[in-house]
Amino acid sequence: MPPAFPLSSQLAVNVLDPHSLLASFGVLGVAAVLFAETGLLIGFFLPGDSLLFTAGLLSSGGDHGGLRLPLVPLLAAAAVGALAGAQVGYLLGRKGGGALLDRSHSKRLHEGARRAEELLGRYGYGKAVVLARFVPVVRTVLNPMAGALRVPLRTFTLWQVIGGVIWSVGLTLAGYALGSSVPNVDHYLLPLVALIVVVSLLPLAAELYRSRRAARAHKATEARG
Repeated sequence: MPPAFPLSSQLAVNVLDPHSLLASFGVLGVAAVLFAETGLLIGFFLPGDSLLFTAGLLSSGGDHGGLRLPLVPLLAAAAVGALAGAQVGYLLGRKGGGALLDRSHSKRLHEGARRAEELLGRYGYGKAVVLARFVPVVRTVLNPMAGALRVPLRTFTLWQVIGGVIWSVGLTLAGYALGSSVPNVDHYLLPLVALIVVVSLLPLAAELYRSRRAARAHKATEARG
């Protein structure tokens, strides 16, 4: 029996292109990419948000270049990859501490680490772990950062599972719902992927706005007092 995908297409896969990844590796590719993006620092550049949305779109049943993914296995693979990756990242951070980041020369990765530490300090463990899921790069480095900072294992596990399921299943179902309701939606895939990335940043933006407004109100109260 011939392989599900030609060997040549697997060798020519573009890891930055969700459609290329899905065409080459299917549902298993989703689990692998999410595991690498959320569990291994070297995976910070992988397209988690756009991959989930595109995979959901390709599971909606339309004609998307002959590629269709089964929805239930897709949801399971997305959740498993996201949850397992975060847990492994935490354990690596707990064992290796800051040495993991010190070995990297990526400015983008170090900026993500700074933002991750800021999230943990500003919002507390639970909210920070959930919010980080929706911010590219930050969701990669927050997990080992949480381990290095000795966030309690039970606390981290609880909130990473909640955030991981909301993020992975939610974005996949968003793509599925859009693909099921809008004919030929794949013709607008690139603008939609850009939009979903922007939308994924809204929870963090809302939290930052509320936090700054509360800080200003607190300063104003102290000034009057």
